[in-house]
Amino acid sequence: MQRSSAGPSFGYIVSLAATVAFATLATGCKPASFHGTAYEPPEKAPPVVLQQPSGAKFSLADQQGSVVLLFFGYTHCPDICPTTLNDWKHLKTALGRDASRVRFVFISVDPARDDPVTLQRYVTRFDPDFIAATSDSATLANIERSFHVTSAREETGSANGYAVTHPAQTFVVDKRGNLRLLYSLGMQTSDVVSDIRQLLRGA
Repeated sequence: MQRSSAGPSFGYIVSLAATVAFATLATGCKPASFHGTAYEPPEKAPPVVLQQPSGAKFSLADQQGSVVLLFFGYTHCPDICPTTLNDWKHLKTALGRDASRVRFVFISVDPARDDPVTLQRYVTRFDPDFIAATSDSATLANIERSFHVTSAREETGSANGYAVTHPAQTFVVDKRGNLRLLYSLGMQTSDVVSDIRQLLRGA
């Protein structure tokens, strides 16, 4: 007997619907696409405990639920540090209300010159909500090693006495305390906003 060609069978329709549903779920679970350099896979952020100019302790472990941007620099830096903090200022504005769930943390690697007053005054020039923190040289060196970066004093003979080489990247820690992204100097603000909003949504 000839099979009817009137249309697909009920079983085929059910199978097709299941396939479409599975494909939709799979698409919804695909990895987030970021503009920054992603840690693949994400890794637990090292412990960071520092002193803020006010005397309060800053602990990275206490920031769960917020996205944290970390940068290693110093207040006498002539170029990379002020450029990064200025970029952060624009980023914070572009994030709008989402900025309340983002922490911007400037870690001074020059504790000899960056006393509490100097450090707070410097960071406040860019935004009073930015967090400034530092520690003794030994603690800073341990933190840097845990992030696989290093800083070093370089004698220059200038009026400032010396310069400090330091990383130029911004490290991004997600809401669960995992290292997720690295940003190089000069990233487009719109790209960083897109990435951070993905992380705030739980990507």
